[in-house]
Amino acid sequence: MAIGDYISRKRARRFAIALIVLVPALYFAPYVTLFFIACGALDISRHFKVTPEMAEKYFLGNGIPTWLLSPINLFADMLSARNLGMYRLEDLPAEHRAEIEACVKAFVDNGDLIKARVSEVLGDKKRGMLTFKWYAKQQDITVRIPAFEQEYRYIKTIAVSVFNTREKTSWHFGPLRLTFRVLYNLDPVDSDQVFINVDDKTHFWNKQPLFVFDDTLFHRSVNDVDQARYCLFMDIVRPNHLQPVFDAAVAAAALVASSFKTVFYKNWSFIR
Repeated sequence: MAIGDYISRKRARRFAIALIVLVPALYFAPYVTLFFIACGALDISRHFKVTPEMAEKYFLGNGIPTWLLSPINLFADMLSARNLGMYRLEDLPAEHRAEIEACVKAFVDNGDLIKARVSEVLGDKKRGMLTFKWYAKQQDITVRIPAFEQEYRYIKTIAVSVFNTREKTSWHFGPLRLTFRVLYNLDPVDSDQVFINVDDKTHFWNKQPLFVFDDTLFHRSVNDVDQARYCLFMDIVRPNHLQPVFDAAVAAAALVASSFKTVFYKNWSFIR
């Protein structure tokens, strides 16, 4: 079967399933269904450039969980400062910066130790995730880095994301806007073939190793060189106007964090 035929059949199947679900939902629960459609439309409109591919994936593909969580994400927006989408370190409050800088320093200082552990187990697997802390829960791991074991006020997830050579993700959406994603590339390759796309922007690691962004935006990561890519991978509570509410919401999200792994990281190998 040609690739084009496969894509066409996959797309037709998506639309058929959507109709099978949407028509009864509009009949039996019209107000609830229209509410979610309106929230989804408002949520995706935050992008600078909404494309047909993006809309299809959001409403019919891997963005469906993000769509279903859109009421929570939009409420989080109401309780927060204006969302810039992509951030420099200096855009964040001093308390957030201090925690990020402490973890980045520990990551750089222990880079060789981390690489050695990953090389032992990754092999020819395409992507690996060495997890130290997941939604504030300390992970059982053989690599011990004291800075990653501290109880941080804002940082909730600490891991190392590893892309093997010539590896990339598909375009996708993160689930929740309670946190922002923080990435720091260890030893960036001097190449414009190692980057991350977010919405209509491209961030090149060789230009700036640190990148903070709203991962509910449409994005993908690419490592199109013959060298593995190591990134410190953190989730940090987004700056907001009502911290107790965010603390409670993040704590609730932690209860289902293992399900997030299954849905959003099914193509990753988790390393202990």
